Amino acid sequence: MSITDPIADALTKIRNAYRAKHKSVQVNHNNITEAIVRILAEENFVNSYELIDREPEKKIFRKQIFINLRYTNSGEPVLRGVERISKPGLRIYVNSGNIPSVFNNTGCALLSTNCGVMVDREARKRKIGGEYICKVW
Repeated sequence: MSITDPIADALTKIRNAYRAKHKSVQVNHNNITEAIVRILAEENFVNSYELIDREPEKKIFRKQIFINLRYTNSGEPVLRGVERISKPGLRIYVNSGNIPSVFNNTGCALLSTNCGVMVDREARKRKIGGEYICKVW
């Protein structure tokens, strides 16, 4: 089965895993999803991630990303919410002067630029605009 929006699929799997209080989740691999998960790990929304190669003998037919989710000491998820902004049917682009802040900079906006996927703070500092992928808080 083909997935029309692999980014939204990965974000939904992560959101649902947090809501179900899972310790980890696996999402399908592609380069932009890997970059998003890397940024989530750098921003401390997830503990760690690991790339799992195809292993047909273990019935892993696609490359996967294994994500260890992060919770507070009281058991609350660190990632409160994630929202996909730019969709395949309606792409949203922002220039460097119009990059939005997420909840007074307690969250972060992820942008796909010509220099790769980056957080809103870094894009503002480097004065780069791009496609507004999602916001995380």
